Amino acid sequence: MDLNQAWHFVQVVDKGGFSAAARVLGVPKSRLSRQVKALEARLDMRLLRRDSRRMSLTEAGEAYYRHARMAMDGVAAAEAAARRDGRTLEGAVVLSCSAGVAQFALGRILPRFLAAHPRVVLRLQASNDFADLIGDGVDLAVRAHTRLLPDSGLIQRRITRVPWGLHGAPALAQRLGPGASPTDLDGLPGLALGWRPGADAWSLQGPDGRSASVPFAARMRSDDMVSLKQAAAAGLGVAALPGYVCAGDVAAGRLSRLLPEWTAGTPEISLMTHGRRGSPPQVDALADFLLRELPDVMKGDGDADPGAD
Repeated sequence: MDLNQAWHFVQVVDKGGFSAAARVLGVPKSRLSRQVKALEARLDMRLLRRDSRRMSLTEAGEAYYRHARMAMDGVAAAEAAARRDGRTLEGAVVLSCSAGVAQFALGRILPRFLAAHPRVVLRLQASNDFADLIGDGVDLAVRAHTRLLPDSGLIQRRITRVPWGLHGAPALAQRLGPGASPTDLDGLPGLALGWRPGADAWSLQGPDGRSASVPFAARMRSDDMVSLKQAAAAGLGVAALPGYVCAGDVAAGRLSRLLPEWTAGTPEISLMTHGRRGSPPQVDALADFLLRELPDVMKGDGDADPGAD
């Protein structure tokens, strides 16, 4: 096993591409490319899809990255533990995320972290506006995005991908029937995320790589997922929302997943940090905790706690 190749591969994925990684690390892009190509040759499998415009992980690449990232985190945790020399974690951590992530994901796991580290003080900034980590004094940020985030000198570490789906009242799901297709959504009122007016359409991805775009008239607009979820449950229209946000309501029968074979996007969730070297131990500890725990919380409709509302 060549840990150097694994480390370079993780850096390329974390930074969002070869050019960004080369700039942040201060090494030639060609060196990173050689390391990743050597890794793929040694494993005899392709880990990255690369073209002139974007980079993405193959299925094998996602699996390798997940385990390699955990290994790198383990080494960093070991070094942090040695630096702490057994002392209890203490101090403040400023964490930024969207309101939806705070309500439906972090609210379920952060109490465990704080219970395990009673001398750590958490300051949670829940806003749908991206925080300026440096200007706002933020240590960590959980961000959702559908394309590579712009290079900002920050470290970007992938947490998971989150499936979104169309949700509506159970009566609407019964009316559409189990064999419904995107064309059956024509004329149904929509509940749009974001309060600013615009051209609204559900962009759907289905089986066998099929896609569909279905325009809709917004009956209600809001940047608050709770309000949209409640409106959908009340029968006011169809809302595209993350699976983990609606899991409890689906399990309780208040909401139904419409067109379950189709998704309304699978944005990526990333953890943004200033960089691991020199970070306070409590910041490193919370970052490791989020990378470990958030994927299970955000993995989809059927796996969440039905009581998590």
